[in-house]
Amino acid sequence: LEEAAFQLQQIFRIDISIALNILGIESMRAGRCRVAFTCFKLAADRGYSKAQFNVGLCYEHGRGTEKDLEKAGFYYCQAASSCHPMAQYRYARYLLQHGPGSHWDRHHRAVTLLEQAAMAGITEAQAYLGVLYMRGLQAQEKRGLKYLLLAANSGDAQSRYHMGVCYEQGVGVQRDLAEALRHYRHSAAAGNRQALERLQA
Repeated sequence: LEEAAFQLQQIFRIDISIALNILGIESMRAGRCRVAFTCFKLAADRGYSKAQFNVGLCYEHGRGTEKDLEKAGFYYCQAASSCHPMAQYRYARYLLQHGPGSHWDRHHRAVTLLEQAAMAGITEAQAYLGVLYMRGLQAQEKRGLKYLLLAANSGDAQSRYHMGVCYEQGVGVQRDLAEALRHYRHSAAAGNRQALERLQA
């Protein structure tokens, strides 16, 4: 009986959090940012990862509350620890740009989070990781290409442009101008100006 009561309590807690998060989303869409933030915060403080992510967004962009990157990082971290893929991506970026601790520790933790988000299908994480591996202190071109290709195949025009650069310059792949042109054309067709400039050149 105690176990059943505990389970009911958990379901009730989760349902309230889901409802508050949905109310927050609807309020944000209606332009009531302060109401949205309050709803997200109530659900986030109950441990609901989707709401924690939304609170992070509010703090990062100053929607419904004062802009505060440290608090945004805190809430992204909370959601990321519950395996929320987009929060993993946002928290990784926070760590790389603003996070506390040594550069090496932040970098290592950020790359782990980016890889988790990339494997979960987050295109932004795939693209970011691709560039990070290509341009990092210890460049890993093959790994970078793998993630750039994943992002490009998900429709990311910037990653498609980077693939063109790799083929044009022979970075991590055999130099192949025809393949470079193919990537530039795809990227330019999706509106990437850099790719259009490379095609014209």
